[in-house]
Amino acid sequence: MKKEQISLATVKRMATTSAVIDRMKSRLGITYNKELADALGVSTGAIGNWKARGTIPIDECLAFCESHNVSLDWLVRGRGPEESFTNAIDSLATAVELNEYISRYSQILIYDIEASAGSGRLFDDELVETTIQFDTEQLQRDGLDPAQVVGVRVRGDSMGETLHDGDRVLVDRSSRTPDGVFLLRMDDGLRIKRVQRVAGGGWMLISDNARYQPELVDPLSNQNVEIIGECVMRIGRIA
Repeated sequence: MKKEQISLATVKRMATTSAVIDRMKSRLGITYNKELADALGVSTGAIGNWKARGTIPIDECLAFCESHNVSLDWLVRGRGPEESFTNAIDSLATAVELNEYISRYSQILIYDIEASAGSGRLFDDELVETTIQFDTEQLQRDGLDPAQVVGVRVRGDSMGETLHDGDRVLVDRSSRTPDGVFLLRMDDGLRIKRVQRVAGGGWMLISDNARYQPELVDPLSNQNVEIIGECVMRIGRIA
């Protein structure tokens, strides 16, 4: 029987992120996130982010197992002997499964668009709301480079029926040439608008909700406007 594949990125089927963190603490004989952060050489905020995102970097887990003589199977799945030397074969199989999963799926980070105001903070780890796994080959068939794709949650009703408040949208950062629907930074805030080029090099920013008037901007002037990427896929609710 084929062994079930697992993912350290989501840690949903065989263990929760919190359980993996708790096993790390148990192995080290500690209680608090601050103590674990110090032991791993990361910030306390990083531990909180792992829990909030349901994500633990594989490198962190593998390094922990090597440094503390822990079975990867025990750390991830919570089964088998804790000591690595008693479970080497299963640990190797687990690592192979993890690598197979990573090669098949891409982890797309979903950012909090409301918290992304201010210069330089757009793709800060502190702003990650959650992660979603996508089949890498499917993304590539859609013409998307997983390394260039991020997600944001839509806020407000300015895009009418095209994008609803609360929808998640995948943004292709490699596509920044109008025309289409784009994520923009304007005056240190983020907005999603339909962008059309107009004569003279300007852009018309259009809201699909008729209650909002179009805006004409000149990206070559002193107006603070920047295209972050094209909104290429909506992950929303069924109406």
